[in-house]
Formats: sequence, C-alpha cells, structure tokens
Amino acid sequence: MLNAIFRKKLSDQQLATIFINGLLNVIENGFVEVKSIIEDDPVFVKSPDLSKAPDGHFTMIVIVGNVMDLKNHFSSKQQIAIEPLIFKGLAESFGMTLPEFKKYFNDYAAFMKRANHPSKVTLYSMSKAMFFKYKLNAYQDDYFKSLNTPNPLFLKRLDEVLANFIWNWEAFFKRYKIHK
Repeated sequence: MLNAIFRKKLSDQQLATIFINGLLNVIENGFVEVKSIIEDDPVFVKSPDLSKAPDGHFTMIVIVGNVMDLKNHFSSKQQIAIEPLIFKGLAESFGMTLPEFKKYFNDYAAFMKRANHPSKVTLYSMSKAMFFKYKLNAYQDDYFKSLNTPNPLFLKRLDEVLANFIWNWEAFFKRYKIHK
C-alpha cells in the first residue's frame, strides 16, 4: 500500500533513459549466455559455432522486440511521447543520426514481422529473427533444413530464453510512476 503511494515519479525522458540503459546493459551481459545456450541445444545435428558471432543482430532484435512491446503497456498517446525519446537516445548510444537509426530499426522490424508472419507475438518474432540472422538452419537435421524453418522444440526453448530480454513493465510500474 505504502509502496504505491511513494513510487518515484518519472518524466518521459527519465523513463526513456532508464529503458535504454537497462536494455543495453542486459544485452551486453546476456549475449554470451544466449550464444552458449544456442550452441548447446540438442536439436542441432552439428553445434553452431557462434564464438565469433557479433552481437549486432541480437542487439537490434532485443531493441525492436522491446519497442514493439510498448504498445502492450502504454496508451498510444504515451507511446507517441516516449518512442521518439527512445529512438533519439539509442541513436546517440550507437553514434548514429536519428534518421540512420530509424531506418536500421525499421529494417529489422520489417524483417521480424516477415519472419514471424502470420503470428503477431513479439517473442516469437525475436526467436525466429535470431534463427535466421545467425543462420542456424545450416545446423538442423535435413527435414527442417529443407523446410528452412526452425525446429519447434528449439524455437520453444529460444522463446523461453529471450523472454528474459523483454522489459518487465509490471515490476517497473510497481516502483515508478509516469508523469501524465
């Protein structure tokens, strides 16, 4: 009860900054673990060697997934106020101009939607994007390789892993309140 009364109030800019810093931190610290989990997955005929795989795809997949998920937690008015601040902050973090970052973001978002069609579940789009961007089809058994589709068992396990990279808005709103 008292927790609800004394929640810290944040501006849209503060929210965007916390969101960006939190995402970048979890991405930086989590990619090595995700690579290890993928490499050790028993569904692959040959273990994928991701030791030299760059984290760029993973970074963008997690960012796009989380930004796409905003619609499930904010009104469209709030989303319109917060998204530009997030894009601006991310562009600065990556040393890009805002138009460059938006194009990069939109390219990944379009790819994830295509890879996940007809489903609209963000988590599934993240898992399928990981599968295709890291070229994991080459390590599957012949049946799934010929279909060019992820083995459902692998996809389910990857969904469980990537769920840890979706921002926990429920916990966030227990601690913070957004200025209206």
